[in-house]
Amino acid sequence: MEQTKRAVKAGDLELSVPQQYIDHLAWERSHSDHTVRAYISDVQSALDFASEHGVQELEDLDTPVLRKWLAQMHANNAARSTVARRVAALRAFLSWAKRTGRISSDPAARLQSPKLNQHLPDVLTIAAANEICERAAEIASDQDPVALRNWALLEALYSSGARVGELVGADVDDLDRERKVIRLFGKGRKERVVPMGEPAIQALDAWLATGRKKLARSNSPPALFLGVRGGRLNQRAAREVINKLTTSQDSEGVSPHAMRHSMATHLLEGGADLRSVQEILGHASLATTQRYTHVMGERLRTAYQQAHPRA
Repeated sequence: MEQTKRAVKAGDLELSVPQQYIDHLAWERSHSDHTVRAYISDVQSALDFASEHGVQELEDLDTPVLRKWLAQMHANNAARSTVARRVAALRAFLSWAKRTGRISSDPAARLQSPKLNQHLPDVLTIAAANEICERAAEIASDQDPVALRNWALLEALYSSGARVGELVGADVDDLDRERKVIRLFGKGRKERVVPMGEPAIQALDAWLATGRKKLARSNSPPALFLGVRGGRLNQRAAREVINKLTTSQDSEGVSPHAMRHSMATHLLEGGADLRSVQEILGHASLATTQRYTHVMGERLRTAYQQAHPRA
C-alpha cells in the first residue's frame, strides 16, 4: 500500500490530508489503494480551494468557504455525481477530524449535496446474455489459453454477479468447484460466498485445467485469473475483455458492471427474493438492490406498450 503511506500534498499550499486519515482509510476502514486515492483526491480538492482562499489551518475551515467550493464546481459544470461524491468524501474526512479532536466543529455538517438523477442500469436480455456466453465458448473451443480465460471470466461474472474487482482479486482456492461456490471479498474487505452455475463451473474447469497452466509462470500469484504475462489479471484488462466479447455487428459492447446488473435483474425476473439477491450482490443496503425492481418495472411497461392493442 505504498500509495497510502504518503500524505497527499497540496503543492505549496498549507492544507493537506493528514497521514493519520490515510492510514485510517487503509487499515481501519480496509479500503483498497484505489479507493483511498480517490477519497483523498476528493478531499484534497476542497482543501486546495480553501488554501487558495486564505485558509491556513483546518480549524479555520468554515461553511461559507465550502459553499464557494460547491459553487465553483457547479460553475465548471461538474457532474452531479462528481459533486455528490466529493461532498461525501469531505464530510467523512471532517467528521473524522472532529471525532479525533483536530477541529472543534464540523463545517460540512450543513453542506447540501445535490440530489442524483436515478438512472436505470443497462441490462441485457436473457437471450442476449446466453448468446454472448455461447459465443465466448465457441471462440475458446480451440483451447487457446487467453480465449479460455476470457470465456471463464465472462461466465463467472454473469453467474456470480460479482464486481469485476472482486473477481480479479479472487484466488484459485477461493473457488469451491465441488460445492459450486466462490468466496469474494467486497467493499471494506467484507467476505461473502456466492453460488456459481454449471456453465460457469465448466468454463472455469477448462481454464484451470488447460489455459491457466499455459499462462502461469514460476513467480505467478495464486490468482484465479492471470494476465498474458502470468501476473494477476487487472481490472482494466478485464473490462476490455468483456467489452470485446460482448461487441457484435448489431450491438456495442457492455461493461462487467452491466453483466452484474443483468444477472441481478434476471434473478428477480426468475422469482428470486430481494434479500437473497442483496446477499449475492453484497449490497450493504436493501435500497440499493431495490433499484432492480425499477428496471423490471420499466421493462414490463415497455413490453406492455409494444404488445397491448390498447396500450
